[in-house]
Amino acid sequence: MAALWPLPLLISGSLWACLAMNLPEPHNGPLLVGFNTSHVSPSADLPSALRVFSLDYHHVQAPFEIVLWIMLASLAKLGFHWSGRVPAVVPESCVLIMVGLLVGGVIYGVRHSAPPTLSADAFFLFLLPPIVLDAGYFLPGRLFFENLGTILWYAVLGTLWNVLGIGLSLYGVCLLAPSSLGDISLLHCLLFGSLIAAVDPVAVLSVFQEMHVNEQLHILVFGESLLNDAVTVVLYKLFESFLRLSSVTGLDVLVGGCRVVVVGLGGLFVGLFFGLVTALTSRFTSRAQVIAPLFVFLYSYLSYLTSEMLHFSGIMAIVTCAVTMKQYVEANVSEHSNTSIQYFLKMWSSVSETLIFIFLGVSTIQDIHMWSWPFVCSTLLLCLIWRTTGVLLLTAVVNKLRRNAVTFRDQFIIAYGGLRGAICFSLVFLIDDFPKKRLFITTTIVVILFTVFVQGMTIKPLVELLDVKRKKRALPTVSEEIHSRLLDHLLSGIEDVVGYWGQHYWKDRFEQFNRKYLRRVLIGEHHQARSSILRVYQELERREQRGEEEAPPVVDPRPSSRPLLPEEMDSIRRILSRNLQNFNNKQTPAYSRHTLHQNVTTDRMRKPLHRHLSLPLRCTYNTITHCPQREVGEFSKSYRGRARLSRSHTDLEHLFKELNVALYWHCPSNLTECERISREEW
Repeated sequence: MAALWPLPLLISGSLWACLAMNLPEPHNGPLLVGFNTSHVSPSADLPSALRVFSLDYHHVQAPFEIVLWIMLASLAKLGFHWSGRVPAVVPESCVLIMVGLLVGGVIYGVRHSAPPTLSADAFFLFLLPPIVLDAGYFLPGRLFFENLGTILWYAVLGTLWNVLGIGLSLYGVCLLAPSSLGDISLLHCLLFGSLIAAVDPVAVLSVFQEMHVNEQLHILVFGESLLNDAVTVVLYKLFESFLRLSSVTGLDVLVGGCRVVVVGLGGLFVGLFFGLVTALTSRFTSRAQVIAPLFVFLYSYLSYLTSEMLHFSGIMAIVTCAVTMKQYVEANVSEHSNTSIQYFLKMWSSVSETLIFIFLGVSTIQDIHMWSWPFVCSTLLLCLIWRTTGVLLLTAVVNKLRRNAVTFRDQFIIAYGGLRGAICFSLVFLIDDFPKKRLFITTTIVVILFTVFVQGMTIKPLVELLDVKRKKRALPTVSEEIHSRLLDHLLSGIEDVVGYWGQHYWKDRFEQFNRKYLRRVLIGEHHQARSSILRVYQELERREQRGEEEAPPVVDPRPSSRPLLPEEMDSIRRILSRNLQNFNNKQTPAYSRHTLHQNVTTDRMRKPLHRHLSLPLRCTYNTITHCPQREVGEFSKSYRGRARLSRSHTDLEHLFKELNVALYWHCPSNLTECERISREEW
């Protein structure tokens, strides 16, 4: 029932917006577009009689309806997260689409006309950029570049495989049914194949973030869906230009192939340029930190618009811009500005994603549907077949070149996780009018609903059934990060010695170039970290902060225990004190795998090694065993003095001392873990 409380607000807001859109014009005369009507003439604006209350909805219609839609999306998202067990069973995208279907049905019933649809310009210019910017800014750079070859292999060759396979197969289906599908040409089938092969990063992100799969699988699916869109949009525009030609020659195909390369590389260089400009600008924001986050959003959006203006890949541009500027911007701006950037990007992308799924449901309620069982069923089946065969064949080749092979379980999840979404839905409305355009729209909606509902709802049980490796919840420590970098330097040195220019070699060369030139130019002197360990620590701190903000609240399933009685506390103190005294009196020989075994007499003379020996005492012991003979006496006197003091402590103080040592060696990360360890040790 908790999930249903926003629905009355959603329906009432939608009804009010629909009724308000049908209000009559309050003005009797014509309006001057682009001017304020209060400055036209005094006689035209003076009412016939003064009114205490008046209504002028058309004056605020556009912003008012935009706010209503955003409010609808936010309430739907809020209701989803307060719906108890629903998020564990149904993905968020499915619930939002169902809300959109409900709202679209209400609007259609009230107005007796089709509800408003999401235009392609609104999607590509306003809703898609914040989602891609958020994905690029928080992209795990190390994993992405380590798997970049595999991601490009899937995104480029896999997309070509799916587009050509689906397009040619659908053309064969049209030839087999000439009576109903005979007027669909080969280029129309290839055009439809290019848009239906687009794996939507919005749908993929919304599903895979809830499953917490392992990092390699997540980056392969997400990176492929991100770059897949750039390839499919380019291929869509290429086939669209072929359709507008009277005849297509071999030279046109060659020029089209060159155009695909130019569009991708053009978006890459545009994003790289704006990313460096953003980093350079952020260096001089120390005296105006309030507007520092604004440059991140403006330059990123400007890179997207510039690429679209030059007919380059806007998705490639904004991803490259985000990846390029991230490390320099984070080093230049303050912690408050970094927090503002992170929160605003998450909020912006979340609102855009929610609006997209709601409009997908609303736009499904239309009067323009055309149905054909052979075409719709063949499209669904061909999308699954060609994606599965493409993943299996391409992975069989790429596994011969990878050190960490992609397992068969991961291949199944990659093939099954090809969800369609708003990208193909927006592209299908851009097709020039022809007799079967409505059939293309209906088929696209069916494919989106099937992939989001059927595949999106069943992929999580399949991940659990196949026992796919999950992501580690704990973030890497400073020690792990330093050791991984040490291994990177070691491998790059080995590649340099043997004369092999692999990824570690080029990564090391880029780090040297970055440290010598880029960081000195793009990062202010007062923000330069003097130590690489300090940079690692700062990066892990930011990563831990983002992880705590995004992680769901942890609920302790254990029942709350009653407080201990005073006599129970006294009994526990006596038992623990007696056991700890017996443990301290026990003689245990020390063992080190770095030294040889000594004789029995030496072992008997060695000091006892306690299980919870604190760090200062351990350091004292190591100093005593390794210092010259003349200094042993001084250390022995001080150690015996501390021992006499410890023996004079009460049992309770001794107990709490041991508890403190145990907490020190367990290293709790928060108060909840500290309380749990204390209860266990007590």
